[in-house]
Amino acid sequence: MAILSIINLLKVNTISLKLYLKYILITSSFLFLGSCNYKKEPEILIRASLLVGEDHTWFQAFEYFGKLLEERSGGRIVLHSYASEQLAKEIEAIRLIQTGVIDMTTTSSLLSNWTEIMTFCEMPFLLENPDQVVDLINGPLGKRIEEEMLEKTGLRPLGYFQAGARHLTSNRPIKHPDDLKGLILRVPNVPSFVTAWEALGAKTTPMAFSEVFTSLQQGTIDAQENPLALIKVSGFYEVQKYVNLTGHVVSWTYPVIGEKQFQKFPDDLKKIFLQAAVDMQAYERTLFLENEKKIKEELEALGMTFVDVDNAAFIQTCGAAIYNTLSPEMQEIYKTIKTVHEKN
Repeated sequence: MAILSIINLLKVNTISLKLYLKYILITSSFLFLGSCNYKKEPEILIRASLLVGEDHTWFQAFEYFGKLLEERSGGRIVLHSYASEQLAKEIEAIRLIQTGVIDMTTTSSLLSNWTEIMTFCEMPFLLENPDQVVDLINGPLGKRIEEEMLEKTGLRPLGYFQAGARHLTSNRPIKHPDDLKGLILRVPNVPSFVTAWEALGAKTTPMAFSEVFTSLQQGTIDAQENPLALIKVSGFYEVQKYVNLTGHVVSWTYPVIGEKQFQKFPDDLKKIFLQAAVDMQAYERTLFLENEKKIKEELEALGMTFVDVDNAAFIQTCGAAIYNTLSPEMQEIYKTIKTVHEKN
């Protein structure tokens, strides 16, 4: 009876039982690692959970960020970055930051589960190229996105990382939406992705990124969609033959820190932290541009075949599916963005 009472208490708590157990596991791991470390403890220890592997530019940027922080703070700030969702899956990482268990991650459209404005971060068929991404981020909508991230999710954005266009991978060529019939497609846990791909005819399965490779390998899913760099570093070329150039999303992500954690920093360390974040974004941008020049050729050398698709058919078939799910206010923003891009 005592065990049942504890479980019932946890169920009504704001942290789910699963998240609570994750909290215990991670906290215990940190305590164990700390007990094995005889170095002087830093004034601030930051723990970052990343979905990408160590070869990805985002992880490399966080490693660079950590070096800058430790050097510029004289060892008062130390950043530990964990790749490939070792600490937590993306949505769990956000909740763990909100509860103060860990401190940083990268995220974008997944936050639409908290606030609708985040839908515009990776909305299918909204933006066409990286220049439009920069215009959005630096414009009024970008400012509002940052404000609502802070106010409604408790996450402070620290610049952004571009990710390039997302493309569909599969083991049969997909040239037209009709080819999607019966295809089981993994998508992130983002409502607009589910809406778009189901409107196009695929059977969607929201799934944590760290589970995708094994699911493709075992045939649980048939396809996935991501930027080319993530396709390569995740080894999807081992289990997928085709890259179908859908370009359905031009994506980016925000490196974020929990606002509660940030506000605990002394003022001098806040200044060091924010300037290092600016430098981290510039560093990642250089890595990203260098990687974009060669990524297609590298994937081809690894055996993947690139397939041109009927982009107009994809856009037409998706139609107003996403627009119709938006609130009236968000529909007005959507129409404004579309009008601006059509004029340009």
